[in-house]
Amino acid sequence: MESPETPRGDIRDRLQTDRPHSARVWNYLLGGKDNYPVDSEVGEAILTTFPEFAAVARLQRRFLARAVRFLVGEAGIRQFLDIGTGLPTAENTHELAQRIAPESRIVYVDNDPLVLVHAEALLTSSPEGACAYVDADVRDPERILAEAAKTLDFSRPVALTMLGIMGQISDADRPAELVSALLAGLPSGSYLALSDGTNSNEALNQAVLAYNQQSANTYHLRSPEEVASYFEGLDLVEPGVVPTVSWRPESDGGTADAPDVSVAGVALKK
Repeated sequence: MESPETPRGDIRDRLQTDRPHSARVWNYLLGGKDNYPVDSEVGEAILTTFPEFAAVARLQRRFLARAVRFLVGEAGIRQFLDIGTGLPTAENTHELAQRIAPESRIVYVDNDPLVLVHAEALLTSSPEGACAYVDADVRDPERILAEAAKTLDFSRPVALTMLGIMGQISDADRPAELVSALLAGLPSGSYLALSDGTNSNEALNQAVLAYNQQSANTYHLRSPEEVASYFEGLDLVEPGVVPTVSWRPESDGGTADAPDVSVAGVALKK
């Protein structure tokens, strides 16, 4: 959805089709078509170094589905703030949530220009609920919260979902403080669902290093302990912060091919 602040010409300028971008590379790894040759080239280079990376991409999507089903079905959440949305694929947050509770309201946040171009695909809400898209950077939590408040009721609990986004943030930008700032704007009874890549696999470390040398935006793998620190002060839902594949796995065996290279958790803000 276009807005006065993001004219079409500016979107074209921001696309940078001569350099790979994370959302487009991720889209390629998930088998999507919303990417450019430079993105598919980097995607293939990643797969050459770390062939299991496509499985990692699918793993993140499966965790999102499990987390949303828990949040809506067991925790009773009806509002979501999804930061680092990425390009639309099957089973987006609003589809998952509104399938269980049609009145669910979802705000997507991303600053990738191609995601902005495709925002209309994300904004297909059920009649009972609502969807909105905010073109903003996770490093600007105040703006995100102000824009999200136009769609979400911050007097009621909100689920903050952050999948793969904290790896986009350098240490200099203090990622843990950004998470805290976002949570500070949400009421008691809200949840954080977060998953991010870890530096525990040397092949993945090398693949990310190769990606960072070519990409317009770098990715920062961290230790499992560092990722777990984003949940400080919250009450973790069982089984805690664990390998993403192990967070409330389903019985279909669909994650058996995924290597242990990321961790995930869901936690309650009291």
